[in-house]
Amino acid sequence: MAWCLPSLFLLLLPIPAALTSMRRCHLDQLGVGGAFQDGDVILGGMFPIHYKTLLREISFTEPPRRPTCETFSFRAYRWVLSMLFTIDELNSNLAILPNLTLGFGIIDSCNAVLGALEGITRLTTGKENVIPNYSYQESPRLLAILGDAGMMQTVAMAQHLGIYRIPQLLHYVRLVRFQANIQEEIFFDANGYTPPIYDVINWQVNTHGLVNFIKVGSFDTSAPQGQDLVINDSAILWKGGSHQPTRSVCSESCPPGYRKVERQGEPACCFECLPCSAGNIANQSDSTDCLKCPDDQWSNDSRDKCVPKEIEFLVFSEPVGALLTSVAVTGSLLPVTILLIFIKHQDTPIVKANHQALSYVLLLALASCYLCSLIFIGQPSIWTCMLRQAAFGILFTFSLSCILAKTTVVVFAFKATKPNSQLKRCVGPKLPNSVVFFSTLLQVMLCTSWLASWPPFPEKNMTSQLGKIIIECNEGSSKAFWCMLGYMCLLVGISFVMAFLARKLPDSFNEAKHITFSMLVCGSVWVSFIPAYLSTRGKHMVAVEIFAILASSTGLVMCMFLPKCYIILLKPDMNTREYLLGSKTFKKR
Repeated sequence: MAWCLPSLFLLLLPIPAALTSMRRCHLDQLGVGGAFQDGDVILGGMFPIHYKTLLREISFTEPPRRPTCETFSFRAYRWVLSMLFTIDELNSNLAILPNLTLGFGIIDSCNAVLGALEGITRLTTGKENVIPNYSYQESPRLLAILGDAGMMQTVAMAQHLGIYRIPQLLHYVRLVRFQANIQEEIFFDANGYTPPIYDVINWQVNTHGLVNFIKVGSFDTSAPQGQDLVINDSAILWKGGSHQPTRSVCSESCPPGYRKVERQGEPACCFECLPCSAGNIANQSDSTDCLKCPDDQWSNDSRDKCVPKEIEFLVFSEPVGALLTSVAVTGSLLPVTILLIFIKHQDTPIVKANHQALSYVLLLALASCYLCSLIFIGQPSIWTCMLRQAAFGILFTFSLSCILAKTTVVVFAFKATKPNSQLKRCVGPKLPNSVVFFSTLLQVMLCTSWLASWPPFPEKNMTSQLGKIIIECNEGSSKAFWCMLGYMCLLVGISFVMAFLARKLPDSFNEAKHITFSMLVCGSVWVSFIPAYLSTRGKHMVAVEIFAILASSTGLVMCMFLPKCYIILLKPDMNTREYLLGSKTFKKR
């Protein structure tokens, strides 16, 4: 019952005599003005000729005073004149609407919803003092109404006209087409619409502070494409009286390759331009986000387009590849040269000592180790990936097996000189041959099972290095790869231990010291190889492995054979049986 209290309060107020004298109910009106002309059909027009409404304060002690319209609009008045001129042209041309005259009813809505509703009611009823839902006209001659310029008034008019089912414009003239006196063709489509032509108006403030509406262009929907919009840039006057467009006073436009990031607590026009991160692009100005490039592409330096990633692998033509190739080829000539020297001096004691044939085979194996590193250079293929690790593993294992065999010969030869030694039966050509065969056979079996079960293959690595596609060999099984290297390290360790223990045997037939140093160099290279290999990517991994092959091969050649070549070529007096047997040393004593 709370809603009754205000009503009760109003009833207790003193009622003015003027209100008590009122005997009838009436509808207060804005009193809109208008112009009318009779005709067979009536075309209505609702224009905000005055665009300011003065509403009176309601005191509740006297009848509300009528609102008044103020401030005349010359712009709306031009619309009125255009409508009157058009109707006059249509009525004067008998070819357009034969046996039919157009009348009009033009109402000033005062740019207010109240005025629009009052004007609509006046047009639909036909009288100034209106009675809603009642028409004084003999027939509904109102054809259509040109709507108001304001949205609120237009919506109210549309809702009101919907009740009377008055038809959106020119229902009877949709097929009319004629040439106006101003050499402009007037026509309507099947839906009663005429292609609109819009004027582009620039509001310009003059020196007196008044706004002038200057036409600076037009938009004609019936014109050919590309000629529909015409703008006269020189006629446009921007803020401040400048003929140049106003620029942002906060932030410049972000160029391609950058993205916009709003500044916290500042207007939306204030932002920072941040460059796109690597692998992302922005191909338009003022981009709010960067686009990620496909996996096989990368962003260019300006970050405005994606380009194919650089394909990388170790090639012969680049400096690193050319250097390693030169070292491999040159290095392979070193054991070959030593082999030729040994063959030329094959009858000398120093060449015959410690299994001459085994030395020849070892030199050929080391030359092959140099050359097998060339398989690692160039674009990986399915055959080079399968061949390179297996070839290197077997050849290097064969070389280490030969060294192990030479060490075994030294140890067994001097152990067999002891009385009643059971090792006399083992000393002979079969011992080194068996050591080389069985040591190499284990590596061959390991590599064969590796290639049969998990063969290496070439692949494109797109993730290990930014902006590059690395073509590399996937080893198939990393366990098999490390087992192969582990077995070679085992042979190095065994040879080193045996040679170290035999280092103090008589020098005449002893290579133990040379073998000890060669195994120490070889072991140091491959122990250093492991962290270096694991810490690199792409072609640098291949370069590290090639360097380890060349360095270890060079270490074996230099430690095993250069001292002998020094004696053969520069100290021939030491290359005698008496010297090797220690006779000179005995005579000096």
